[in-house]
Amino acid sequence: MADRKQELEALREELIERFDRYQAHKEQKGGPLDKDTEDQSAEVVNDEVIEALQQEAEDELRQVLHALKRLEAGEGDACEQCGEPIGEGRLRALPYTTLCRDCAERS
Repeated sequence: MADRKQELEALREELIERFDRYQAHKEQKGGPLDKDTEDQSAEVVNDEVIEALQQEAEDELRQVLHALKRLEAGEGDACEQCGEPIGEGRLRALPYTTLCRDCAERS
């Protein structure tokens, strides 16, 4: 459990840094768009990609924080829906999961 907690804490820090980098990028993009239509299109697409990546990091961070909270409450290795233990392989693959494979497939 201590290894999983350390892994989740490291992942939390990585996600916060990633989120902050995306936010800094968005804040730098406050100026006018390039005059070339093709360049404008590329800037808009790039901004949309950054926005999607930032949202993904935020969603994953939310899951990591939830998993850490459950670990601290002593519930971290039990499925949130059925209460059965979450398989070790699943926890290695998705350390922030709160569902066993069966419940995740049903969701």
